[in-house]
Formats: sequence, C-alpha cells, structure tokens
Amino acid sequence: MQDDDPNVDAAYALKTPQDSRDLYARWASDYDTDFAVSQAYQLPDETIAAFVAAGGRGPVLDIGAGTGLCGTVLATAGVGPVDGIDISPQMLEVARDKNVYRDLFEADLYAGVPLPDGGYGGVVSAGTFTNGHVGPEVIGGILRLAQPDAVFALAINAQHYDALGFGAALAALEGQIRDLRLPEVRIYGPGATGDHKDDLARIAVFRKA
Repeated sequence: MQDDDPNVDAAYALKTPQDSRDLYARWASDYDTDFAVSQAYQLPDETIAAFVAAGGRGPVLDIGAGTGLCGTVLATAGVGPVDGIDISPQMLEVARDKNVYRDLFEADLYAGVPLPDGGYGGVVSAGTFTNGHVGPEVIGGILRLAQPDAVFALAINAQHYDALGFGAALAALEGQIRDLRLPEVRIYGPGATGDHKDDLARIAVFRKA
C-alpha cells in the first residue's frame, strides 16, 4: 500500500485495517477536492436523501464518517445531532473542522465500536460498505447501537452487493430488521471521469425491529 497513490482503485485494493489507515492518512488533507469535488461524488447526498425520505431522525451515527461528507449533508437537512466513527484519525480531524458533528470516534468496525447500546435514532453510511473496506458481517453488530424503530441507510457498492454477501447477510437479519428497500443510485455525478464514473450503489434502507 505504501507506494500506491490515493485514488479509488487504491481504496478498492485495501486488504487490512492498517492498509486503510495508511491510505487515508495520506489522502485526508485533499480528499474532498481531489476526490469528492473532482469526481462529483454524490453518494453522501443520495444516502441522506434516502434516510430523510424514510423518516430518519437523530441522534444519528455516521459509520465511516471520513471527512464529514454525510455529516455536512445531514446538517444542511437539519437532522441531528450527529456522531461519526472512522478508522482514520486524519480523516476525522478534517471532519471535526467542519463543525457538524457532536462527537467523533476512532474505531475499527471489526474490533467493535465502544459505544453503548441503543444510543441512536438513525444510522447512515456512504462509501464504507464496499470491496476493500467493510463487509456485511459487521451489520449485525451495528444494530445494537440503534434504538428500536431506528432508520438505517447504508450505501453498498452495487457491484459487490451479491458478490460479497450483503444480500445474504441482510436476509439473515430477518426479525431484527424490517421494511428493507434497496433503491439503486449513481455514486458519481455527470462530471465524473475514469473507470468508475458509472458505478452504482444500492442503499439498504430499513428499520430496526
């Protein structure tokens, strides 16, 4: 990972949590301009739109908060308060400077999230559940952080949805979640370039039973 330039392909090639820390430590300072703006990255907007449309409310937990793109959209929509977690302390520092989060926590989802049960009325995530990042096996553990009837809006790269077992994992949560919908959206806007410009995501929108 050390020699790879920070970009989407390098992100999809991540293998370990330390790979993620290394890549995003180098990408954090210009992630918003180098990636989000230049590639018309609209997945955070699409995710929060789906969350709000489903009746999502705060307090909200932003999984894989990164530089705070979802938090910014939530603040614009007047939904909050918002907390965020991410594996990269450097990305969280950028998010903290945007002053849209109540609190931010460094955490590896595979190692567990040191937050109490039932603290959130909603959970959102954009760009975290995909190849090289976080797989479906952590979704069950995230459920405990939410209150009953909490709305979830988790964007999942459509190319990896079935291949990495997201569909099977959500099906296995029957009885723990309800009202599952999977709207498909474009990850990037019209100004995007490169191999991933037409990539799609499925937003798993559901409520905790």
